[in-house]
Amino acid sequence: MAKGHPRSAVTGRYVTRATAARHPRTTVTEGGRNRSSGTHHRSAISGKYVTEATAARHPRTTVTEKG
Repeated sequence: MAKGHPRSAVTGRYVTRATAARHPRTTVTEGGRNRSSGTHHRSAISGKYVTEATAARHPRTTVTEKG
């Protein structure tokens, strides 16, 4: 598992590493500080950044990060 703090894409709350391991499709592990500005959306499934439209279509598997 990656270093950092796992967060649920469903609730937005931080979860334990054990919970993240049990639910890999709906958790994102955040690493380090967020040095960017603006709002970014990231898929919990692929880990890639997605557009706002994609985030709106898939709210349970997308994490919104505010810089």
